[in-house]
Amino acid sequence: MDNPYVFITRKVPEDTIAPIREVADVKMWDYEDTPVPREVLLKEAETATAIYSILSDKIDRELLERAKNLKVVGNLAVGYDNVDVEAATEHGVIVCNTPDVLTDTTADLAFALLMAAARRIPEAQQYIKDGKWDNWSPLLLAGQDVHHKTLGIVGMGRIGETVAKRATGFEMNILYHNRSRNEKAEKEFGAAYVSFDELLDTADYVLNLTPLTPETEGMFNRDVFSKMNKNAIFLNVGRGGAVVEEDLVAAIENGEIAGAGLDVFEKEPIPEDHPLMKFPNVVCLPHIGSASVETRKAMCSLTSRNIRAVLRGEKPEAAVNWNK
Repeated sequence: MDNPYVFITRKVPEDTIAPIREVADVKMWDYEDTPVPREVLLKEAETATAIYSILSDKIDRELLERAKNLKVVGNLAVGYDNVDVEAATEHGVIVCNTPDVLTDTTADLAFALLMAAARRIPEAQQYIKDGKWDNWSPLLLAGQDVHHKTLGIVGMGRIGETVAKRATGFEMNILYHNRSRNEKAEKEFGAAYVSFDELLDTADYVLNLTPLTPETEGMFNRDVFSKMNKNAIFLNVGRGGAVVEEDLVAAIENGEIAGAGLDVFEKEPIPEDHPLMKFPNVVCLPHIGSASVETRKAMCSLTSRNIRAVLRGEKPEAAVNWNK
């Protein structure tokens, strides 16, 4: 009997895929900085028992209808908006993800992005690189305080809780808006549940951590930015699709908000001439929320264990449509 066949769509550390090699034949796309072409992915899907995917891989109905042998998609991310979960379920395909293992690292990045935007850190570094630092003055590159300010978190899940924990060290006032109350965040970190409009009106820093769903797509638009106070900074470490980027550009151009810090975008990667790149008060990062060596290896290992479990007929550690 032939072994299961697993196609890995991006080069990952070899030691992290050992669990898969125990039970299957493996082929890995071996071009680290080049996404697997769509036609290659479709071709591999025709024979694959499992696909080990990343967020930029579109695992849609077209692919799933070709994938007659497919049992599992192991997505190297917490989010899975690149996967048509409904179609996967219809075809008996288990969709796995990697929650929990990246929570602390992503929270670190979110808070670092907040501080970088608030204190104008990238702008200050560029100021020196451009040879402009020839004297000191009292308000040279003066930014905004973080301590004792109000942080508004939209999407108080695991990462939101962990950002709130970090904010307590800066004695910040923490507000949050979520589909439901988060009693842990309220009891342990003093977070206050408020309406979306109250959060926008009150917060000095508005941090989006929502997943991308039909309800959150485009939720940060012109109307929302107009409700934020003019000294507020908008931060997005959730999903790029939650923001109408042309509206964010207009809000910054018109001085409706003070700036932004972004780790995710509507379409990735963004070009160097993207409209948001022209603003010195906008910090743009290339989707590196979970990008520490330790965490990325943990994510890779979890993805491998998830795939191995399904191929063995066992329950994976993290699956979004497991109902057996």
